[in-house]
Amino acid sequence: QVQLVESGGGLVQPGGSLRLSCAASGSIRSINAMGWYRQRPGKQRDLVAEITSGGVTNYLDSVKGRFTISTISKNNARYTVYLQMNSLKPEDTAVYYCHALRYISDHWGQGTQVTVSS
Repeated sequence: QVQLVESGGGLVQPGGSLRLSCAASGSIRSINAMGWYRQRPGKQRDLVAEITSGGVTNYLDSVKGRFTISTISKNNARYTVYLQMNSLKPEDTAVYYCHALRYISDHWGQGTQVTVSS
């Protein structure tokens, strides 16, 4: 099992920045990829950014050049993924969920609210 704990959401003005963090613990050695999804009210959950265990990244077109995903492995028991979000826009407002893929199993964090508003 993989446990995911997110932090870093909040309220920011348009053009501002936020950094989301997701700490993974448990069976992290078998994680194939980690990433961030977001869900806006009345919309489906969309992939925002992901990074594989090999370091390959993938981004939603609308966030390319503004968001950066990265990881850090502190030891064999803890693995953290970050989402640096710059030049935020009101349409980035959503609940952001951390995701981990372990073999064929999906694991989700509890979600963190990001609100971009003046």
